[in-house]
Parts: sequence; structure tokens; C-alpha cells
Amino acid sequence: MTQGRSRIRDLLAAYDLNPDQRLGQNFLADPQLIDRIVRLAGVGPEDQVVEVGAGTGALTAALVETGARVVAYEIDERLRPVLAETAIGAEVRFEDATRPLVLDDDPWVMVANLPYNVGTGIVLDVLQTLPQVTRMVVMVQQEVADRLVAGPGSRVYGVPSVIVALHGTAHRAFGVARDVFVPKPDVESAVVVIDRIDPDPLASEAVTLARAAFGQRRKMLRRSLAGILDDPQAVLKAAGYSDTARAEELAPEGFLALARAAS
Repeated sequence: MTQGRSRIRDLLAAYDLNPDQRLGQNFLADPQLIDRIVRLAGVGPEDQVVEVGAGTGALTAALVETGARVVAYEIDERLRPVLAETAIGAEVRFEDATRPLVLDDDPWVMVANLPYNVGTGIVLDVLQTLPQVTRMVVMVQQEVADRLVAGPGSRVYGVPSVIVALHGTAHRAFGVARDVFVPKPDVESAVVVIDRIDPDPLASEAVTLARAAFGQRRKMLRRSLAGILDDPQAVLKAAGYSDTARAEELAPEGFLALARAAS
């Protein structure tokens, strides 16, 4: 059964549940939008799908209908009886998805309405630690989506942007109005698609440099990198950058260039 607003409210009432905002719970209540997300993911019987934040199982059930193998993570044990009713055919793991996800080595696609409070961290952790997740189709807060796909010079360009670009190609697929959720959040959302690429061997070192640089983004790189490089000015020069350059001026490839110059 599809889950619109009234169906979700009935499910929650049947088990005397209220959404927990501490867990970032805003349940997706628009069957047409769910279908759009599933079509965008393009998964079928040959695929393995991991979902984080199963909630009331609306997206989970739609993913199961594609014939894919579905593993859904949900931290809220209170939702166990709801998901037993709605997520038939999925493997539901009542575990904290901010801890390392356990997936076999075959390819996976992540399709999820990510909890607002942990969405950024999950995306970045998966990109850096789970190469078997080859594609991500995830709903996040609009401001998070902007950060994930931002480029140099943008006011929201930062470490998340660099990590995403070093590990994949990303784009904002479409925006999502707040009135398709139960309860209605205070912010707009967006669906972001990330297709994994093979990272450069120095990607981890480049991320470390980006963290230091953006940690003091108002400073010139020769100062913000002084704590982790013996001679930041020499490294900048070797990478082809002025010693007055700042973090927001460097593309992700620029941080790779710094990592190479420093190695």
C-alpha cells in the first residue's frame, strides 16, 4: 500500500508513535515523489540497494517492488512493528548508520531520504570508506545539497564539496517542497545524485589539506597550512599557486596538486 499523508498518520497512531526530531525524522508522504526517486535510481532485479532512514517504509516498499535486494537501516526501534507491516521483502537492520555500514563487496546503490541531522556525515563517510556503493540518490536539506555540489568561489564551497568531487560526479536532480513530509520540516530539501569515480591515490591527503585550509578559510593558505606542512610557501609554489591564495580559490584538483607537491 502506498503511503500518503493520511496513511502515515494512521500508521503512527496505530502504534502510538510521534516523529522524533532529535533523530531528524521527517517521513516522506508523497507516492509520486517516491516513484520519481526510484525511477531516478534506475534499480531493478539485478541490483543491491541500501537505504538509510527507513522511517515508515514508504520508500523501502517502493524499492522492494523493483525486484532489487534492499537492505534498510533504521535507528529507531519504535518503528519495528511499522516496518514489519510495510517493508515486507526488505532486510531491515535496526542499527546506527553513522557507524560503519556492513555491506558485501558487490556493487550497491544508496537510495535514501537521509535524516537531516546526519545526512552530510553519511554521504561523506560512504564516499570515503565504502567503494562498493557506486551510486547515491539521496534526499538532503537544500543547504546540504548546495554544499555537496558547490564549486570554487561559491560561498558554500568547502570540505564536503571537495570530498564529493574527489570521489564522484554530483548534481542536484530536483528540489523538494517541505509539504511532502510528515511532519513538515522548516527547510526545503533536494535530491542529489552522486556517481562514484576512482579516486586519486592522494585523495585522502588532499582532503586533509582541505580540512586545514577551510578550517581557517579567511586566512591565506600559507598560514592555514602552516600546521601540517613544513614549508607551505614552497608547496604552493611547486603546485603552481600564489602564496596569497585562499582555500575557496582552489578547485578539488588544486588540493590534489598540493598533496602531490607535498609528497
